Amino acid sequence: MASHVVVIGSGLGGLSAAAVARARGHRVTLLERNPWLGGKAAVLDLPTPMGNFRFDMGPTILTVPRVLRRIFAEAGRALDQHVPILKLEPQWRCFFEDGTRADLMGELDAMLAEIERVAPGRKLGEGYQRFQKVARHLHDVSEKFFFWRPVEGIADTMNVADNFKPEVLKDVMALRMGQSAAGVIRKHVPDANLAQMLDHYMQYVGSNPYAAPAVLCAIGDMQSAEGVWYPKGGTRAVAEGLAKLAGELGAELRTNAEVTGLDIRDGVVRGVLLADGERIACDAVISNMDSIRTYTELVGGRVGDAYAHKGFEAACSGVVLYLALNKRYEHLAHHDFVFSRDPEEEFDAIYKRGEPAPDPTAYLAATSFSDPTAAPEGAEALYVLVHTPWLRPHHDWKRMLPAYRQVILDKLKRTAGLTDIEDRIIAEAHLTPQDIHERYKVLNGAIYGLASHGTFTGAFKPGNRSRDIRGLYLCGGAAHPGPGMPMVMMSGWIAADALDQDLGGRGMDEAARIAGSRETALG
Repeated sequence: MASHVVVIGSGLGGLSAAAVARARGHRVTLLERNPWLGGKAAVLDLPTPMGNFRFDMGPTILTVPRVLRRIFAEAGRALDQHVPILKLEPQWRCFFEDGTRADLMGELDAMLAEIERVAPGRKLGEGYQRFQKVARHLHDVSEKFFFWRPVEGIADTMNVADNFKPEVLKDVMALRMGQSAAGVIRKHVPDANLAQMLDHYMQYVGSNPYAAPAVLCAIGDMQSAEGVWYPKGGTRAVAEGLAKLAGELGAELRTNAEVTGLDIRDGVVRGVLLADGERIACDAVISNMDSIRTYTELVGGRVGDAYAHKGFEAACSGVVLYLALNKRYEHLAHHDFVFSRDPEEEFDAIYKRGEPAPDPTAYLAATSFSDPTAAPEGAEALYVLVHTPWLRPHHDWKRMLPAYRQVILDKLKRTAGLTDIEDRIIAEAHLTPQDIHERYKVLNGAIYGLASHGTFTGAFKPGNRSRDIRGLYLCGGAAHPGPGMPMVMMSGWIAADALDQDLGGRGMDEAARIAGSRETALG
């Protein structure tokens, strides 16, 4: 008889885990506390007299699509037939306080030409190429030791017998332990604007580039080599595609089903307990709930106390404005970054002082450029995200939001040329850190799970296979390998694969291996 697996939470990690576990032949029941599936990958519709404006509420940037290809290939399906995706170029458009505009291009020659246009005669393109070479090597090492496997610490990344082989030691040295991502970037690209642009790879993981480990520079190669993509219909289409896949494979998907505890006996998961008193027996649990809250609230006891005191730091939170504009701005790209006047001032406020930055960086998604269904013709469904600290006890966002909304709008007017934005807004909505905390049951309102801080061990998160509770597996942004759309979905795959191995399942087939390989993605 097939093993029964319960998946807690239907974020992109939980949906990925449910699909893979079911494709491997396990009986799957997914439980979601909210009335929708998809977690943060939800959708917001703002009806207006002009028509409907559609917003992705959560993640908006898809990279490393081979992760998604592997998940679909587990079920013998082709991603493009279920979730068509469109490659974007430029990847980002950047606006700086000094009036400079620069596009981040995926194609190397185009990027070198853009660097020469922005900073002529300084040979910064050569430094960018050196940075990309470092990023590519770090990506190689990450693929070899870090990705596609359950990891909680450095001991999990290597075979003890291999530790002293010259090639392994070379790879360990390449990780540049003790160096920050910001330091590596500025060593190769000593230009304030271009370095600030590259710093924002670290914002995928909600972390301070001055405190994040150098290995996260690998994101630069992931993005330049494998592209930035837009799922047709928005990133909500990814959640819907995964939910449809899991459902068609036979997974039971239940909404309005809140898990309040785990039935653990002799250190082994035997079932889950729901808020309405129901108990569901199972052989294993994959939790897509925040990993620390899984241990402290669902496991509890000695294990929960131990995780509460391990010193994990919540990643940043954010304020999101969903602005229905009656006329779009033609000088924006699909993805835009409006950078702060001083990154050190900004990151010091958010990550050290725990206060909103006085002059923040704003990320914009102007999706009508790629998807005319997002807004009425000529209009724009403008998504605006500004990172903020995780929730502190003195933060009252009901009081703070009106003034900070104005700070954000003033920033867009001053730095991005959206001078009449307030006149163009015909409807709006928002999320604050408090909203995010309550809506998604994350740690202190953190958007990205746990921060990747610490130049030696900052890349490590709670592992996908629990070391303390047999039959408990973890996925999501607060579990290995961390936040960001591809990593969250990879975490779901890893959790399901580890569970499948432990329960004597069939393992990954060759088609799925090929679909998710870097070699296949690079052609």
